[in-house]
Amino acid sequence: MPLTAQVIFGQRAAWYTTSAAHTDKAVLDRVVALARPRPDALALDVATGTGHTAFALAPHIRRVIATDITPEMLSEGRKLNAELGMKNVQFHEADAHDLPFDNDTFDIVTCRRAAHHFTDIERVLREMRRVLKRGGRLVIDDRSVPEDDFVDATMNDLDRLHDASHVREYRPSQWERMLAEAGFAVEAIGPYTKHRPLSSLTTNVDLENTARIHAVIASLNESQRAALNVVVKDGEIYTNHWFVMAMGVKRET
Repeated sequence: MPLTAQVIFGQRAAWYTTSAAHTDKAVLDRVVALARPRPDALALDVATGTGHTAFALAPHIRRVIATDITPEMLSEGRKLNAELGMKNVQFHEADAHDLPFDNDTFDIVTCRRAAHHFTDIERVLREMRRVLKRGGRLVIDDRSVPEDDFVDATMNDLDRLHDASHVREYRPSQWERMLAEAGFAVEAIGPYTKHRPLSSLTTNVDLENTARIHAVIASLNESQRAALNVVVKDGEIYTNHWFVMAMGVKRET
């Protein structure tokens, strides 16, 4: 990830510890279910943030190594881990593009709500495959966009205004293709949506970009508002946010 990602997430690290989006139990439970953890398994959680996915996996497996490029995120994760008292979670600083682990090390690799920040997604997927054992499982959960050109372009524009380190949210079809090309047998691709307040895009954002986000929404015509499911509830604007959960098994080359 570029330096801007480290700066942005360093500033927002404490918020991620309690973020409702990142502590969503239903989504975390689905990640764990797709990972099919075993008591003897070793897992890697890539771009862990403050560790929520690692903590969800930890009770089910032998050990989790949680990595992130942002020291402040790791510091928050270690504090939270101390509060939770989990002895089998270890935090390490590492770039997802160049994982510092041997080939065929892990039974499970997870990556949640981070892939849209990676500057070279194909390289990251190859790295994840490299460190997985044969038959190991990769579970990705990330922001996504539907198979619609207008929604694709608009949501990616809004997220760039929300976060300068945003690279791209991929369609489910793109995830299926990228995973297959990286050497995974794709066993699950599950898109889902959340209807969220516009404040989820403007929290921690400067005044200029906040105004630009509101201007994008205000400029939409009726059909575009319908495509984004823009509604007003109790005086607050809500829009759809799209996500995808994908699982692939490492194939033999």
